[in-house]
Amino acid sequence: MSQDKPGHADAQRIASAIGALLLRANRMHLYDALLEGHTGVDRWTYPVLSGLARTGSSSASELADQIGLDRTVTTRYATRLQEAGLLTRQPSPHDLRATVLQLTPEGERCVQTLRARLNELVLDALPGWSPDRIHTFALDFDQVVQNLVGAPAVADQSPGA
Repeated sequence: MSQDKPGHADAQRIASAIGALLLRANRMHLYDALLEGHTGVDRWTYPVLSGLARTGSSSASELADQIGLDRTVTTRYATRLQEAGLLTRQPSPHDLRATVLQLTPEGERCVQTLRARLNELVLDALPGWSPDRIHTFALDFDQVVQNLVGAPAVADQSPGA
């Protein structure tokens, strides 16, 4: 992108904001705020729970690829979520050596609760914004994400979320 193009400074500001949001420390801060007072999931296991809700049932390897964690780490965090009753492992119908991770009904309720909390955190981050401004921002931001990743964002597979 040429610095002479109209909008370059604003595009740079947007890219910088996206980059800041993606920093691990900032994600951890957001996870901590989201999970405050919640049991069964923590800042480390949340990406596994949330990723599974967004992608639907999958193997640990497939999920690891989607959420950007190593397969062994994903498996370890999945075990913690399984022990908390939030997900189960089922034999894969396609590969007898593999298992498929899926949310339990309790895991689905947990995701719904956390998504509602995330929605509140987002609204709190938009103080004084009119409903029309929030709606326009939501549409525009969704379009930016779709354009950057080359396709619509992964549909959320969790019920009611």
